[in-house]
Amino acid sequence: MKKVLSILFFSFLLFLTHAQTNLPKDAKVEGSVVDMRSKQPQNNELIVFKSRKNGNEYQAVSDSLGKFTTRLPAGDKYEIFIMGFKDSTSYNLIEIPPPRPNGFYNNAFSVNIEFDPPKTFILDNVEFDFGKATLRPASYKTLDELAEYLQRKSDDKIEIGGHTDNVGSEAKNKILSLERAKSIVAYLVSKGIDAARLTAKGYGSMEPIEENNTEAGRQKNRRSEVKILE
Repeated sequence: MKKVLSILFFSFLLFLTHAQTNLPKDAKVEGSVVDMRSKQPQNNELIVFKSRKNGNEYQAVSDSLGKFTTRLPAGDKYEIFIMGFKDSTSYNLIEIPPPRPNGFYNNAFSVNIEFDPPKTFILDNVEFDFGKATLRPASYKTLDELAEYLQRKSDDKIEIGGHTDNVGSEAKNKILSLERAKSIVAYLVSKGIDAARLTAKGYGSMEPIEENNTEAGRQKNRRSEVKILE
């Protein structure tokens, strides 16, 4: 009988050890993302949690209600980023302390994010042959990244705006800027983006962002711009 009890007690200790070693060492994190101004939920936003301890990154994507969930290792601080197109914005910091010995987190940590999503951005490194609407191969990387962004933000409709400097006649500049915007739209469609989500518009030299009296200013004005449509 004593031998049986000893075996049972040893088995119980093994069970406790196994149970303790299998306690979750991470914590559930749940939250929401809303537009800072309209307070509307933002779907398909990519939220990144970056560890202060080792730089590891953990991701979550918001659903149609702006909600998201993920799990993060305990005993660390995480900087929270909202990933846009080729950029990110840091919004907050969350700390998940280490749990007590033989303890774990049963309840989720809450993160509620309000942010002002960008409505326009310039397509850097998108280049065309001189005086033409032919895309140069150096442009493909940026446009591929834009296509990936649009695949994630599947509800967004955008305008591609072509802009020139003030060299030459405005009539020709407007035609050229429109044809360049159309070339970008055609490229995005070739990557699987629905054409109904894309609008091309040529602004010519009518909306400069720099003075046109220097080459550096004119170069900045020769640009392709994305506008998120409401």
